[in-house]
Amino acid sequence: MKSTQLFFRTFASIVLLTAAFAQATTITGTVTNKTTGKPAAGDPVVLVDVQAGMGEVAHATTDGNGGYSLVEPGNSPYLVRVTHQGAGYFIAAPEGATPANITVYDVAAKVQGVFIEADVLELETENGQLKVTERFFVHNTSSPPTTQWSAKSFQVVLPADAVVDGVGGQRPNGLPTSIKMEQDGPKGHYAFNFPIQPDDGDKDTLFQLAYHLPYGGGSFTFHAQVTLPADNLAVLLPKSMTFTPSGTAFKSVPQDPSVQTFVLKNAVPGKPVDFTIAGTGSIPREQQGTPGAQQPAGMGAQDAGTAPDASAGNGGQPGGGIGNPINTPDPLSKYKWWILGGLGLLLAAGAAFLLRKPAGLAIAGVAPATDTGAVAAAFPAFASPAAKNSQLLNVLKEELFALESEKIKGSIAPEDYAKVKDALETVLKRALNRK
Repeated sequence: MKSTQLFFRTFASIVLLTAAFAQATTITGTVTNKTTGKPAAGDPVVLVDVQAGMGEVAHATTDGNGGYSLVEPGNSPYLVRVTHQGAGYFIAAPEGATPANITVYDVAAKVQGVFIEADVLELETENGQLKVTERFFVHNTSSPPTTQWSAKSFQVVLPADAVVDGVGGQRPNGLPTSIKMEQDGPKGHYAFNFPIQPDDGDKDTLFQLAYHLPYGGGSFTFHAQVTLPADNLAVLLPKSMTFTPSGTAFKSVPQDPSVQTFVLKNAVPGKPVDFTIAGTGSIPREQQGTPGAQQPAGMGAQDAGTAPDASAGNGGQPGGGIGNPINTPDPLSKYKWWILGGLGLLLAAGAAFLLRKPAGLAIAGVAPATDTGAVAAAFPAFASPAAKNSQLLNVLKEELFALESEKIKGSIAPEDYAKVKDALETVLKRALNRK
């Protein structure tokens, strides 16, 4: 009898071990230091389980050739993170035998070649408050390429009365993610502990803030400041509101019929840019067009992809397109989807990544090697003919964007928003459990 029990226990153990090994796969790759052009030896590498609260499930250290190997215990969506000189770099764990190669850079607190291409403020009113979404498109053109990273990698100055509602960031080739912003000196001064990696082609780093201000008097005067040289400082507001600059050379961009846009070229760090806005109104978003094609620029997550695009409509310009400032090429037109997208894209991009199928589908949130978009690939088309999964992703994507747009416009009650969001999250969990 004991022999029989021992046999069945041994057999059961073998079956369990066989199943475990059948699930486990090995991820291998090479880490290259692009600052030196050499392999990155001695860097810690971690496999992160997205579904398990970003828990670490495997560890390795790069060898003298920059190589590493990690055992993937199951079919959960994973990220591979390598830490080089204190800064983390991420990719999504690839499928099959595809090598998980990662590029890292040396780190410095300040590097030459970091500047703001565009500081964009989107203004509208709601319930007696002035709502502001501000986005900074930051380039790092350092040579040799070096990551700018410290507790104060990027600093911003907000109005003293600003109440911050949300903060996001995106690295080149990265997914949007919530990040931290700390008080930095006087009221309204903040700093990000977030790496500004070297540009990847035309893909840069994006910082995004949502905040609100008291607006009881129906007007507000901004004393905007940039902390780095800025090619463009742009202000967007509804047609029902007025914009009055104070001695600064803002130029109107009149091509968009639904939004007023004013652009100041070559803003100087530390020099306040004064303007007053008055009136009330919301920026209409129902005319944006459908997201899903391609568009340049970048925003990172901890991080492995890029974000959505909306080149449909208005001559292919994203979100309808912002026209060119007078006598100058306008880099802002490629940011229109981000300018009008709102913080809801963080949720949508996360959904796109989590809904990737373990085998046969392109990884949502990871720009393929052939990707040439920038803010473009957070929702890449699935490569597999698995139509049902593709349709599910598209429906969820559209619903998430529609929901967030309704919230921003104030056309959905808070309790209804919460219910719909919970329902969408339930669908996400069910989809993940079926994998």
